[in-house]
Amino acid sequence: MIDRVPQDRKHLRLSLLGGFSYEADGMAVLVPDGSQRVLAFLALRGHTVRRRVAAGTLWPAVSEDHASSSLRSALARLGPTARGSVLATTKEIGLSPYVAVDLWDSRDLAQLLTAPRRSSSSAFEPDVSAIDDLSNELLPGWYDDWVLVEAEDWRQVRLHALEALAYLLLERRQYAEAATAALAAVRAEPLRESPRAALIRIHISEGNLSEALREFAKYGELLRHELGIEPTEQLRSLVSQLVPVAAR
Repeated sequence: MIDRVPQDRKHLRLSLLGGFSYEADGMAVLVPDGSQRVLAFLALRGHTVRRRVAAGTLWPAVSEDHASSSLRSALARLGPTARGSVLATTKEIGLSPYVAVDLWDSRDLAQLLTAPRRSSSSAFEPDVSAIDDLSNELLPGWYDDWVLVEAEDWRQVRLHALEALAYLLLERRQYAEAATAALAAVRAEPLRESPRAALIRIHISEGNLSEALREFAKYGELLRHELGIEPTEQLRSLVSQLVPVAAR
């Protein structure tokens, strides 16, 4: 993955994927709920913001003075270890550049996967560990507006990245790993057709025609039950030649 923090300083890690956690030298650090929101907000912004903007976003239902007071309180409650993660002045606030953030790493990975095709000599060779990096939701269970917008953006990014990874693994004939990547995208959005198409192509390439037909039938049933529609012609054409072959 691409590093944003010098290796000799990468001892503070903020995780937002799959849930909030904060570590220092590999040890979990307890962060109060209000302070978690501050760290998460700064990580999602990725740059310094004015204090009043941060306070107003994090505490939108109260007065400006009350929001500013809540921000000061949340910063004070960070504790000595986590407090070093924040750079603050009287006017601005931001996340320290010496904090590693899992979302940043996973976004970098997704960008590499979905970039224009690389040459065969490229040093970028993702493995199955990338599936885990792309499989987790952003801050599940958090319902603040500023989180939901970012969570939907990340969902779209990781869906495209997982599909790209599935096809990359398929090209290498790593069928089991390719299917795992495609299934991760299916679980993230069961009604989305493109990961189903990837999974069906993987089954066909591996010679599992019955699996391909079963996946197509299962997806068609889901679409009819949930949306009252049929799979697209493009997906139907993918399996149209399989029925007589499977019968033989």
